[in-house]
Amino acid sequence: MTQNNSTRIAVIGGGVSDEHDVSLASAAAVGRAIVELGFDVVPLTIGNDGAWRDEDGGILPAHGAVELLADCDIAFPALHGVNGEDGAIAGFLELSGVPYVGAPVRAGALGMDKWVTKLIAGSLGIATAKAIVARPGAATVAAPMDLKPPFVIKPATGGSSNGVFVVPDRDDVAATVSRARAFGDPVLVEEYVLGREVDVAVFRDRDGELRLGSTLGIGVAPGGVFDRTQKYDGSAVFTVPAPISDRDEVSIRHAARLLYETLGCSGVARFDFFATAAGVVLNEVNTAPGMTEQSQVPLMYAATGLDYVGLIAALLESAERSPFRNSIPE
Repeated sequence: MTQNNSTRIAVIGGGVSDEHDVSLASAAAVGRAIVELGFDVVPLTIGNDGAWRDEDGGILPAHGAVELLADCDIAFPALHGVNGEDGAIAGFLELSGVPYVGAPVRAGALGMDKWVTKLIAGSLGIATAKAIVARPGAATVAAPMDLKPPFVIKPATGGSSNGVFVVPDRDDVAATVSRARAFGDPVLVEEYVLGREVDVAVFRDRDGELRLGSTLGIGVAPGGVFDRTQKYDGSAVFTVPAPISDRDEVSIRHAARLLYETLGCSGVARFDFFATAAGVVLNEVNTAPGMTEQSQVPLMYAATGLDYVGLIAALLESAERSPFRNSIPE
């Protein structure tokens, strides 16, 4: 990538969501990579109170944040969860006329809603866990008889496994849905899928080609879920590439490409599946996945020979209206 000491890249972290701290870690890692590339980083943080803050912690009015962003060449949002990953930050940047890395409004909004994702996947012939959706305000919730326990209960727009519960039978569904509502509404009640969790990441490069990382397998005890503690305390066991059959590898990679295109993604997206005895089942889509050096997405691309700094450079180049497009010599 051509280096220019006057090039300024805004990195946005934080956000008004329960993934605030995770986002700060992603933003810090992205910022370090950008410095290593030789560019100036302009850190911006959205506090839990919704206020924009500059690198010194000073509060910026909304117009001040827009002015600072407009003085940058491109923005790299590292926001996870609601009020960011759901298309909110993309819409803000679009209206501000600032080029950015990552998913546009439509892809972010669709990918964030796990129920809508199921409907889209089903229309493409991609299997998902059988489920019902408990809408906000529903007085009572009961799993229908054709939904078999155990159940996974989770917010339809949550992330980082916040508010995800496994319940063994129908008697616990109503109370657990109420608990899950504290993390977001609506809430999904799904059949538990027994299989190996396997993730794969996709981004479209500067030449318009889809680049997939290696598949990554996650070690989870039978009957459990890949929860927030495992994700962030370093205890998660990742295997790259995932130890799956050739059939499942082909199915996962095909489904990830199809979903990326159908949702209208840009930037990098992570697609989470289960490899089961009956075939591949989609779990969820993440259009703004964790981006620390130890996160799943960088590990997937490192296995293909693209290191963390190279991945950040490729994402900067791939952004629509990016000033870096086609700037790396072949």
